Amino acid sequence: MILSDATLADLPDGVARPTYDRSRLTPGIVHIGLGNFHRAHQAWYLHRLMQQGLALDWAIIGAGVRPRDAAMRDRLLAQDCLTTLIELDPDGRSAEVVGAMIDFIPIEEGNAALIDRMADPRIRIVSLTVTEGGYFIDPVTKAFDTTHPDVLHDAANPDRPRTAFGAMVAALRRRRDAGAGPFTGQSCDNLQGNGTILRQTVVSLARLSDPALADWIDATCSFPDAMVDCIVPATGPAELALARDMGIEDAAPVTHENFRQWVIEDDFCAGRPDWDKVGAIFATDVHPFETMKIRILNGGHQVISDPGEILGLQTISDCMAHPLIAGLFRKVAMDEIVPHVAPVPGLMPADYVDLIDRRFANPAIVDTVRRVAFDGSSRHTGFILPVLRAALEAGTPVEGLALVQALWARMCAGTRENGSTIDPNDPFWSDLQAAALAARDDPAAWLEQGTIYGDLARAPRFAEAFGRWLTLIWAEGTEAALTAYLAP
Repeated sequence: MILSDATLADLPDGVARPTYDRSRLTPGIVHIGLGNFHRAHQAWYLHRLMQQGLALDWAIIGAGVRPRDAAMRDRLLAQDCLTTLIELDPDGRSAEVVGAMIDFIPIEEGNAALIDRMADPRIRIVSLTVTEGGYFIDPVTKAFDTTHPDVLHDAANPDRPRTAFGAMVAALRRRRDAGAGPFTGQSCDNLQGNGTILRQTVVSLARLSDPALADWIDATCSFPDAMVDCIVPATGPAELALARDMGIEDAAPVTHENFRQWVIEDDFCAGRPDWDKVGAIFATDVHPFETMKIRILNGGHQVISDPGEILGLQTISDCMAHPLIAGLFRKVAMDEIVPHVAPVPGLMPADYVDLIDRRFANPAIVDTVRRVAFDGSSRHTGFILPVLRAALEAGTPVEGLALVQALWARMCAGTRENGSTIDPNDPFWSDLQAAALAARDDPAAWLEQGTIYGDLARAPRFAEAFGRWLTLIWAEGTEAALTAYLAP
């Protein structure tokens, strides 16, 4: 059954589908960076509201600013912007077609169509999933990077921006001038204080070309912080085949685990859907939820994916089936991360480690090591190094955290222990690989990457442990290093 509005009534038995009249939906949200995670998470929450007859004026318009986003646009428009979500659980699987998205803006140089849509007063939220490294922030200082070529372009050409943020600034200029009012900018990326970071990026970019507009944005727009959580693998031939096996011909299905969480700061300048009616949590302080998730789940992904890549493992569940890697996760999490994570209502950090252990080990979720290890230059600096800094300041153990950094350095050398090549997997891969190869003989060469480590290279307790672990990994192998760390 080819997925479309016309075939919804004929979908196979057992496949849930929209019960609302999609022809009545009107737009309220533009989402930039419309990948698998958004469709399995934010779009799902909105779809569930619509299933109750609510939020019908909050439908999603998809958008992108990269040429490769055009392929996703073509696939989704061909099936009326419907998506099949396939929940994978060790005890079984189920499918649901979600219909909260109604259009996808053309991908074009200068982003005129995107600006037009965001300037429409009906759009009250502009949300984004543009990856942790997409916000033009210095990884050490966390300040806005005014030297990036795309930032310089948008500052000089504010009416023909390259970036999502430049397009937001251009749309907000039109709204201010027309008296249409502001919209809420909502980051859905795995960044601590993601709303605060989005505000910094948009306001700082606006200030480069129009300081008065920057002041207006800062004073009138909302940028709520949020914590998002759901493991969503990339879609490949296996996922396409899975949808077909369930009787649905979907060009862009999404698989996901049986878990979702969304904690949102309740700060929306132009209204919002009542996502709390379908399980989201509105909170005055998102920070403790963010810290728990980012340090244990996102940090845990980096803990296990790099040794998994070095050893040639394919999936995250494969990593958790490897006793040494599973042991690394639990020991680092319990001994070196949990001491720097506060409890949240109803959940202690140690119990959250147990939850993540089970989620990572789910063999039904084919989440690749390569996907999880991607963009380590952003993910290690965002998820691991803040814990390392906290541990050094508190005088708590850092041996495992140092080992994790040594494993990342070994992975970035670009070869597995079986001799096969690790293909480039980071926007700064050439720089990382050069540093990693130099560090084989001189471990300090890795820590001298100032944009990553800053003054951590001069922290003796960390630098000594890192050098010792990296030397052992190169001399005796990853499993030897893991065994040494896990020894009683």
